[in-house]
Amino acid sequence: MFNEDIFNFNINNIKNDLAIEGMTISDEDITLFKQFANEEIDMPNLIQTIKNEIN
Repeated sequence: MFNEDIFNFNINNIKNDLAIEGMTISDEDITLFKQFANEEIDMPNLIQTIKNEIN
């Protein structure tokens, strides 16, 4: 498990860093990363889900 407050703080920092580079993280992306952090989804499924979103 993970600390939700720390996770949200880190996500906000990451969003800011990526915004400087012209990139964004969607709420769907955050949900996927939370599922991965909670071991609800494994790395191969996470990667496949991201690939499916791109195509």
